Amino acid sequence: MADPEIFDVIVIGAGPVGENVAQYATQGTSLTGALIERELVGGECSYYACIPSKTLLRPVEIAATAAHLPGLSGTTLDRRALLARRDEWVSSYDDSGQVDWADGVGLTVLRGSGRLAGERLVELATPDGTRVLKARHAVVIATGSEPNVPSVYDGCLPWGSRDATGVDEVPARLVIVGGGVVACEAAVWMSALGSSVTLLSRGERLLNRVEPFASELVLGALRKAGVDVRLGVEVTECRREDPQATGLGRVHGGPVVLETSQGPLTADEVLVAVGRRPRLDHVGLASVGLDQKKALAGDVPPWLVLVGDASGEAPLTHWGKYRARVLGERIAANAAGGRQQPVPDVVPVPQVIFTDPQVASVGLTERDARKAGVDVVVTHVPWTAASGAALLRDDVEGGAQLVVDRSTRLVVGATFVGPEAGELLHAATIAITGKVPVEVLRHAVPSYPTAGELWLRLIEQLPGEILRPAV
Repeated sequence: MADPEIFDVIVIGAGPVGENVAQYATQGTSLTGALIERELVGGECSYYACIPSKTLLRPVEIAATAAHLPGLSGTTLDRRALLARRDEWVSSYDDSGQVDWADGVGLTVLRGSGRLAGERLVELATPDGTRVLKARHAVVIATGSEPNVPSVYDGCLPWGSRDATGVDEVPARLVIVGGGVVACEAAVWMSALGSSVTLLSRGERLLNRVEPFASELVLGALRKAGVDVRLGVEVTECRREDPQATGLGRVHGGPVVLETSQGPLTADEVLVAVGRRPRLDHVGLASVGLDQKKALAGDVPPWLVLVGDASGEAPLTHWGKYRARVLGERIAANAAGGRQQPVPDVVPVPQVIFTDPQVASVGLTERDARKAGVDVVVTHVPWTAASGAALLRDDVEGGAQLVVDRSTRLVVGATFVGPEAGELLHAATIAITGKVPVEVLRHAVPSYPTAGELWLRLIEQLPGEILRPAV
C-alpha cells in the first residue's frame, strides 16, 4: 500500500458545518485541511433544505401579507418565476462556486466517499480507485443526517424533503406525513403553489417542541389556508400504482393510496417528513472500535470529533456552524500548543420556523424549565400588544412569551409567533447568552413603532419583585 497522503485536518462532509470546521482550523495558520464530499460541496442546507425552502416561502409570505393590508391590490404568485428564483439560489445544483471558495481559503476538496480506516486514517473511495489519507491532528465527521422513512412506505417511492424543496411538478393532491418543521413549512409552500394538501400527524399537536400556544397558532393558520390537518393519525399501509423514479421534485408514478387509522386517502404524491437521523452507517466507526451509540455519546478518541447533524445535537445549520467554529478554533489552538478562548457556560439554541405565522424560539419552554426544576415566571402578550407589530399585517394572530427564572431574574426562554417574528429572536438569544437580568432589560428602549416594543410589553407584565435587583 502506498504511503498515505498527509493533511493536518481531514473533514468528512463538506456541508456548511464541515466547511466551517476546516476554515476555522486552518485560517491564519500553517495547517492544511482536506474536505471530502460525495455529493455537492455546500451540503444539504445550500441545495436541498434551508436555502431553497426559504426561497420558496418568502414570496408566499409577501403575498399573504399583501392580502391582509388594505391599500394593496394583492399579489399573484408566478409559479414559474418562483421556481426559477429557487433554481438561481441553489445555483442549479452546481457547486463550482463553493469549490472556488474552498480553494480560495486554502482547503483541498476531495471528491468521493470517506470512511475511517484506523487511527487518524481515512479511506477515500473515488470512481478512479481508493486513496488513503492521514491526519496529523484531527479527523472530523460532518456527514449530516438523512431522513427516516418507515418501512410502511417501502415500494411507494415517497417524496423526501429534497423533492419538496426541489419541486418541479406540483401534485394536484399531496399528503404530507409528519407534524414537525419540514412538514409544516412544506405544507405552506405546496398549498400556495396550488396543491391540495392533507397533513397527517401522529401527535395530538403540531411542532410539539415549541410552546403550546405557538402550535395552536400554526395549526389554525394552516387550516385557514386550506390545508386539511389531521392529528393523531397512524399510517398503516401505503401502496402506489405504477411506481416510477421520475426525478427530483416530480410525481413518482401513479396515485398513492394510504390506509390510516382515520380511513383511506388517495393522493398523487406523498411526502414523508417524520424526522432525520445522523448519517453514520458508512463512516467506518468499527475500524477504531466504536459504534454509533459510543460516537454519539462523545466516547471517542481525542483526534476524532463528530459535529453538526452527525453529532446528534440540534439539527440546525446555524447551531452546527457555531459548534464547528468552536471546534475549528480548538483544533488550531491544540495544534499550536496554545489555549482556546473560553466558551460561555450557557449557549442557547435559537430556531425560526418559517410557517405563516413564523415561530421564533430560543432557550427553554415553560414546560422544560419547570421539568428541570427551575422556578419560573411566565409573561405572555398578544402580537397586537405593540403597535409596530400590529402594523405589519392586519387581522394578525400571534403572541410573545418570556420564561424568566424567578431567583436569578434571567430570561431562560422566549417565543415569538407572528409576521417576521424571526427578526425579534436575536435579542432574546443575546439576553440569555449574556445573562442580562430583566431589571436591566427594562432599560433597553425599543423604537416606536416597531415590533421590538413587544419586549417592553412582556417586561411590563412581570411582577414588581422580579424587576427589582436580586439581593
